[in-house]
Amino acid sequence: MRWRVAGRLVAGAVVLGLLAFGFRELVSARGFQLFGDLTERVETSEKVVALTFDDGPHPASTAEVLDVLREKRVPGTFFLIGRDLAAHPELGRRIAGEGHEIGNHTYSHERMVFVTPGFVAGEIERTDSLIRATGFRGEITVRPPHGKKFLALPHYLAEHHRRTITWDVEPNSSAAVDADPARIVEHVVRHVRPGSIVLLHPHYPSGRNSRDSLGPMIDRLRDQGYRFTTVSGLG
Repeated sequence: MRWRVAGRLVAGAVVLGLLAFGFRELVSARGFQLFGDLTERVETSEKVVALTFDDGPHPASTAEVLDVLREKRVPGTFFLIGRDLAAHPELGRRIAGEGHEIGNHTYSHERMVFVTPGFVAGEIERTDSLIRATGFRGEITVRPPHGKKFLALPHYLAEHHRRTITWDVEPNSSAAVDADPARIVEHVVRHVRPGSIVLLHPHYPSGRNSRDSLGPMIDRLRDQGYRFTTVSGLG
């Protein structure tokens, strides 16, 4: 009898462990959410790619990124943090004025996991207002900080017919790759596919390597026949 009870306890512990593992994976899943539309890449045979830039704007970095994009004649999608945009509205106006797309990266950059509906509404709507103040008039897509988006955020976006945008190429996620601009370029060139969304973190002083990689990355992808567009331009 004791062996039978012990066996049931072990089986129950295994089931609970698997459920906990599955729940953790669900919370962390970048390519899945319970509500609404999510895009991490667009299925297409056309060699088109979207370069996206998270965080900022910041005076230590944003102007340099914009200078490279202007020189190379490449449109980008900037997922901006509301508090940074409030601090540097002139940079937001420049991003919009030069024809780039602006997305919402929340106001405070908190992980959107187990937060209240009211908190989500405030984070998104405050940032939307700041984005509109830049002069940007296109669709405002949303990228959750760190890709975390469990329950309240997807539900809010679904109710408001808004899109969640993640990514399928992220060189900065590897410390070894992120440490060297040349490795960043090689990682992106090796992993990009038609319809890819590339995530870069070029803002703030810490984004130096991403900024240095941007021009060579554009040149290499163009050499491979890729055309650049915004996230909304992918379709």
